[in-house]
Amino acid sequence: MGEQRNTLSYRDAGVDIDAGNALIERIKPAAAATKRPGTLGGLGGFGALFDLKAAGFNDPVLVSTTDGVGTKLKIAIECGEHRTIGIDLVAMCVNDLVVQGAEPLLFLDYFATGALDVDIAATVIGGIAEGCGIAGCALVGGETAEMPGLYGMGDYDLAGFAVGAVERDRILPRSDIAAGDLILGLASSGVHSNGYSLVRKVVEMSGLRWSDPAPFAREMSVGAALLAPTRIYVRSCLAAIRDTGRVKALAHITGGGLLENIPRVLPGDLTAEIDLDAIEVPPVFRWLAGPVAREEMLRTFNCGIGMMLVVGADEMSAVRAALEGHGEKVTTIGRIAARAGSAVTFHGRLKLDG
Repeated sequence: MGEQRNTLSYRDAGVDIDAGNALIERIKPAAAATKRPGTLGGLGGFGALFDLKAAGFNDPVLVSTTDGVGTKLKIAIECGEHRTIGIDLVAMCVNDLVVQGAEPLLFLDYFATGALDVDIAATVIGGIAEGCGIAGCALVGGETAEMPGLYGMGDYDLAGFAVGAVERDRILPRSDIAAGDLILGLASSGVHSNGYSLVRKVVEMSGLRWSDPAPFAREMSVGAALLAPTRIYVRSCLAAIRDTGRVKALAHITGGGLLENIPRVLPGDLTAEIDLDAIEVPPVFRWLAGPVAREEMLRTFNCGIGMMLVVGADEMSAVRAALEGHGEKVTTIGRIAARAGSAVTFHGRLKLDG
């Protein structure tokens, strides 16, 4: 026993400091590529600095969000496909910022694992940097935590933190939302990053493997199709807000689906009347709806609409043009009405039957 004293290292306990340092060097170019006006310094400090004045703000209010990607991460790990899960992480945070009218400025990530695989971690963080580039925010830092005994072999977890700013007099939702306003829906890119515990259950019940052709997208495997990254709506929505000055509210359709998200931005005396017939439902949702009740689809998934906007009826054309000019597929899916019962009422029927 005495001869073994002073020989135990952190590596012997399962933590490789050298691997962590190697990861930082690998990701520095990706992080540097996301630099934007207002960014001060780079990776490696104890904290990140950001100059709001240099970013062009006069009377800014800071807005912050944090989120993860749920059990979609499990599919990425089991498929060995780590390239786009970082885009999902950024999307889930920055889409929540823009609904308050905020421009995403900076992003930090938290990557936790049992044993650090530098190649996998670098791929994941490369996706985070790509997402930051799409959103126009800077990847200014993060934390890589190696925790043997807490995570299984090959497992890792992700969390993201985003900070944005909005001029004080442009915070959304506005106070002038009224009966007669229209609701515009922006098409989603698929399931996005909510409801994946139910998605995985449906896949399990179907007997499919991740490598099998997807019943709803035959040119892709099940895993690849379900890992389609969450759409980032930042640039299009900011353009609509700033160029038209006519957006009254936005709602990011995440957990809670169509049923629970739009009431979060409406006054208590108003209701959202949603026309389900107007929604173009992507094939993945028609497939998922096989064993899942329609009501559950509405409260779990985006069902093809990833973002909603509230606009005045006479201002809809200008907002639609701004959104379509940035590549969004826009559909008028409802209207605001005086509330007599529920915060959301549905009319028509989702096209889930093929």
